[in-house]
Amino acid sequence: MAVYTLGSINLDHVYRVPHLPQPGETLAATDYTLGLGGKGANQSVAAARAGARVHHIGAVGPGAAWALEALQAYGVDTGHVLTGAVPTGHAIINVDPQAENAIVLFAGANQTISEAQVIKALRDAGPGDSLMMQNETSAQAEAACIASEKGMRVAYSAAPFSVEALRAVLPYATILLMNEGEAAALKSALGVFPDCDLVITKGARGAEWLSAGAEPRRVPAFPVTPVDTTGAGDCFSGTLIAALDAGQTPDQALRRAAAAAAIQVMRPGAAAAMPLAEEVDRLLA
Repeated sequence: MAVYTLGSINLDHVYRVPHLPQPGETLAATDYTLGLGGKGANQSVAAARAGARVHHIGAVGPGAAWALEALQAYGVDTGHVLTGAVPTGHAIINVDPQAENAIVLFAGANQTISEAQVIKALRDAGPGDSLMMQNETSAQAEAACIASEKGMRVAYSAAPFSVEALRAVLPYATILLMNEGEAAALKSALGVFPDCDLVITKGARGAEWLSAGAEPRRVPAFPVTPVDTTGAGDCFSGTLIAALDAGQTPDQALRRAAAAAAIQVMRPGAAAAMPLAEEVDRLLA
């Protein structure tokens, strides 16, 4: 079994600020780091460090070789990541002392992924494999359709939230992954939750798994003091799908994902903060 991620690869410019900027305000940052990010890359790293065999499908621009080397160092296969002329996507991330963040994204090369690239990447995939996606790339609906026809699990993180993008993917989705705000926007747009499984993260109040005709599954959050919440949802999602890929039950996968996210938020950064499987084992023990 394997996990394929159709996902963004971003260069994360992270600024520590005394508070999140207000309109028209200029702030002096107290610290700056440059690192690997993007919801797709984050989820790939989280899943790989959780023990899954991960293949990333994506695109970068010139000068991004270090980002691919970083993905490979985390155990992610980058054979289906293409390098083109469009600049690599990047994010401007402000983080305040309470670990809250505000992010501005530039999609760049993430929007150059083609259906042909996805077809080639998923050529050997089949039942038992998973496709993770987020709303930060092109070719989402095409990839979801291809994966569904192959009998793969299709896990879609509906973020940044767009009802149009969600409607295009929904007919093929096995699991929707979203936070409370995104879930509320989904229900407002559709009137009801869809029939596929829905996993909703609630920050310090844990997470729940909703399945049609079944009682909700819930997991509490582990009580920790966060340092940086950037990438916490991606950590949860990547770990959850890796656990399901390994044959764990939804309840086991939820608890494992909650533990991984608790560790991740106690560290600065996004991809670099994703925990190893043995670290999660120790917390669960």
